Amino acid sequence: MILSGWGRYPRLECAVSRPRDIAAAAALCAAGPVIARGNGRAYGDAALGVPATLDMRSLNRMLAFDDAAGVLVAEAGVTLAEVIDVFLPRGWFPAVTPGTRFVTLGGAIAADVHGKNHHKDGAFSSCVEWIELLGPDGAVRRVSLTEQPELFGWTCGGMGLTGVILRAAIRLRAVETGWIRQRATPAPGLKSAIELFEASAEATYSVAWIDCMAGGGSLGRSIVMLGEHATRAELGADQRADPFVRKRKRAKTVPFDFPQIALNSLSVRAFNQIYYGVGAWNAGESLIDFASYFYPLDALLEWNRIYGRSGFTQFQCVLPLAASFDGLTALLRAITKSGQGSFLAVLKRMGVQQSRFSFPMEGYTLALDFPIRRGTAALFGELERIVIDHGGRFYLAKDAFLSAQALRAADPRAADFATMRADTGTAPRFISALSERLQL
Repeated sequence: MILSGWGRYPRLECAVSRPRDIAAAAALCAAGPVIARGNGRAYGDAALGVPATLDMRSLNRMLAFDDAAGVLVAEAGVTLAEVIDVFLPRGWFPAVTPGTRFVTLGGAIAADVHGKNHHKDGAFSSCVEWIELLGPDGAVRRVSLTEQPELFGWTCGGMGLTGVILRAAIRLRAVETGWIRQRATPAPGLKSAIELFEASAEATYSVAWIDCMAGGGSLGRSIVMLGEHATRAELGADQRADPFVRKRKRAKTVPFDFPQIALNSLSVRAFNQIYYGVGAWNAGESLIDFASYFYPLDALLEWNRIYGRSGFTQFQCVLPLAASFDGLTALLRAITKSGQGSFLAVLKRMGVQQSRFSFPMEGYTLALDFPIRRGTAALFGELERIVIDHGGRFYLAKDAFLSAQALRAADPRAADFATMRADTGTAPRFISALSERLQL
């Protein structure tokens, strides 16, 4: 069947199998090269197995929960949405979550996803107690910080290329409610946005929407949003009536592919001007439900259709702290000049690197969506050069254009990862379109 990632680019013909137990997964792995696929939320070609793809969504059972420690044991196909549905009413929430709750646990580990609290709590691997991993020899190994820690480190952020993640134990965060106490502050430029992040280092969650089309003195203007889990005492009467937000807004669906002309420099610039103006007007403290804070785009199902039939990709990089301001300035100037800016651009403060091949480093990450057009590849080449010149690296879970040469120029760990794959026998057994493109 034809498969793609969430960006709907590239589209490749893949043989897809859906194992229903570990024995079936092992048999499929023994038959030839495979890559595991969760809910298809990697944007590019990371979960496209050529020739074979394992759809892991049938391995979706929750197996055990420790109420005292908040540790959940579950199969790889369980999504964060399912975890939240079951455990938020019991006072537990994912300790780390990306910008969608529709990612599977296996996918979250493989990409070592990060959230709005990376500066304080690290990436998803920080809450993983152990992983059961199906290796190239058909054996299932339990890996953790104490059991085969090197393999554990390569697996978290290894994009499924160290084996098939079958199940895992993850720690959840104890919360009193499903509401978030948010404080939104406008930043008229990039410098002030970074100053706000640095002054708010103790906030549990921090993120900024950034206007990537504004130039001149407004370059990098942002709305910085800090968040904390609200206690019951902080809720108003309406929120106390529904402390865990059981009554949720019904998600809407994008019914068709938008024409490409709908997303042009004029429409994106106008949207950004309005969004910044409304955000500045509504600045201050408020109580919002967890879905609105963590997962605003999940309220619009199939929102990827907004970018049209050709699909889209995301450019996400992280720049080291000392080079962040200069690097971000250069990136924003290049994007503004190109006229290909995004209406959804996100800036976050990152903490220190944790896993062997994970994306984050201490500094700032910028993420922007771009529709696939004639000039997209050329723009990405320019942005990649800026990132490399400033010592940054790229997020493989979002990537669709990076070359093997650019990856190695940005991230010396890639060569070590490829060597590890060759030495352990995983290279010929676990293959994705991404691993072939990047020569991993």
